Amino acid sequence: MVWSKEQMAARAAQEIGAGSIVNLGIGLPTMVADYLPADLGVWFHSENGLLGMGPFPYEGDEDSQIINAGKQTVTIVPGGSIFDSAASFGMIRGRHVDLAILGAMQIAANGDLANWAIPGGKVMGIGGAMDLASGAKRILVMTTHVTNKGEPKLVERCTYPLTAKGCVNRILSELAVIDVTPEGFRLVELAPGVSEAEVRQKTGAPLAV
Repeated sequence: MVWSKEQMAARAAQEIGAGSIVNLGIGLPTMVADYLPADLGVWFHSENGLLGMGPFPYEGDEDSQIINAGKQTVTIVPGGSIFDSAASFGMIRGRHVDLAILGAMQIAANGDLANWAIPGGKVMGIGGAMDLASGAKRILVMTTHVTNKGEPKLVERCTYPLTAKGCVNRILSELAVIDVTPEGFRLVELAPGVSEAEVRQKTGAPLAV
C-alpha cells in the first residue's frame, strides 16, 4: 500500500502550525486545505494578491474576480484581504510566509529544487515558484516519488533547471516522509505497508534512516 493523494494531503496538513501563513502550490498541495481543522487559524496566501483564501466555491457561487494563482475560483474567509502583486511578493521576499507547500520535478540531496521547467519541454512560465522557494521560511514538497517513466525525483543532483538552491526542508511522497539534512536525505516515516527497501530502490541518492 501507498498513501493516496487524499492521505498525502492529510499528512501534509499535520505539518502546518496554528496561526501560520501558508502558500499552497498548484496541483497536489491545493488539496491540503481540505484537511485542516477549522479552529487552527491558518491563513492561506496566494501570490497573485490574496491573504485569507478560503475553499473552492460551490457550483453557481463562483466569482471570476476571485481566483488563486492557478486561475481557479476560490473564496475569501472573513478577515481576508486582497492587494496587488507587488505587496504580495513583498510578503514572500520579506519572509512573512511561514510555509510553502510546493510540487517538484526533482529534489537534490542538498535541498535544491527543480519544479518549473523540463529540458526540451514547453515552458509555461515561472510564476511565483522562485520567490516562494527562496523566500518562505520553510519548504515542504509534495510529489510522487518517481516520474511516470519510473525515474527517481529524489536525486543526487538536479539535471532540470533549478527553481532555488538548498531550499527544501521536507519531502512528502506516496511512499514516505523524507527530510533534507546537511548529510543528505533522511527517512522520517514510511507509508503503511511500504518497506525501507522499496523507498531506497526508488530514490536516486543515498538515504539515511
